[in-house]
Amino acid sequence: MWPMGFCDMRKWDVYKGLAPQMELKRFLRQQGLIIFGSLVTALGYSLFQVPFDITAGGLSGLAIIINHYTGWWEGVLFFVMNIPLLVLGFYQLGRWRLIASSSLALLVFSAATDFFNHHLPSLLDTYPITDNILMAALYAGVTFGLGNGLIFRAGGSFPGTTILGRIIQRKTGIPLSQTFLYTDAGIVLTAGIVFGWELALLALISLFFSGLAADFMLEGTSQVRTAMIITDHPNEVRKSLMEDVHRGISQWEIQGGYTGAQRTMLYCTIYRSQVQDLKYAVSSVDPKAFTVIGVAQQAFGGTSFSKLK
Repeated sequence: MWPMGFCDMRKWDVYKGLAPQMELKRFLRQQGLIIFGSLVTALGYSLFQVPFDITAGGLSGLAIIINHYTGWWEGVLFFVMNIPLLVLGFYQLGRWRLIASSSLALLVFSAATDFFNHHLPSLLDTYPITDNILMAALYAGVTFGLGNGLIFRAGGSFPGTTILGRIIQRKTGIPLSQTFLYTDAGIVLTAGIVFGWELALLALISLFFSGLAADFMLEGTSQVRTAMIITDHPNEVRKSLMEDVHRGISQWEIQGGYTGAQRTMLYCTIYRSQVQDLKYAVSSVDPKAFTVIGVAQQAFGGTSFSKLK
């Protein structure tokens, strides 16, 4: 047998040998997601926003407005307008990773946008693929949001007003969500003046669904619930939960803030479909137990939570 210390060193050497390979795979996977997300975003932009002049905020919306007066390609316009923002972001934010990922997304989105704009009309039997402008606004928001969500999930950042919003937030302290609202709202307002207020309202709808789709891509649907149960009968309630709901339980001794009474709080994570089972398991043992059920996006780590994702 190898001495314990020698065995540990051998395992550590193996881990150090694998670490660079793992980092390379992770890096390639992230860049692949950024490229794929940029292609999805460009496809939705060319299919649903450009044909109907739906300027759903950001520099992509501003590119549609400028194209209306000049005829310049939207992808080229988007690329050129982002160059000063990338330079500004480099000096103000000082994050090489942010600039690198934004530059990759910028190159792919700009090139794919002009490719789709000029080749999709000849490749598709009908272009645009829908005559319903409301449906176009909805699909524009969903596809743009899904593409952005993939980019964010890879640790990247979609170029444009995202960089400007982060700079404003850093300088002024205004929450990031508000800075995005100000920059995008200004472009939507401009679009209302140029294209009419009906299209501006559709752009707002598209922005709303884009945010929902991005959140969905980042976090998915929440299947996990957390339960906090304050009870005077912790042993009985814990046994009931473990036998009926089949979940592990954590517990703390707590003190009531008003009464000062000593009680026990039980905590567990469950599937959404197990909420009613938990309620029955608790109330059948301690009808007076105080239970709070919350929503969690994910639970992982340990044998009890490995499948609650």
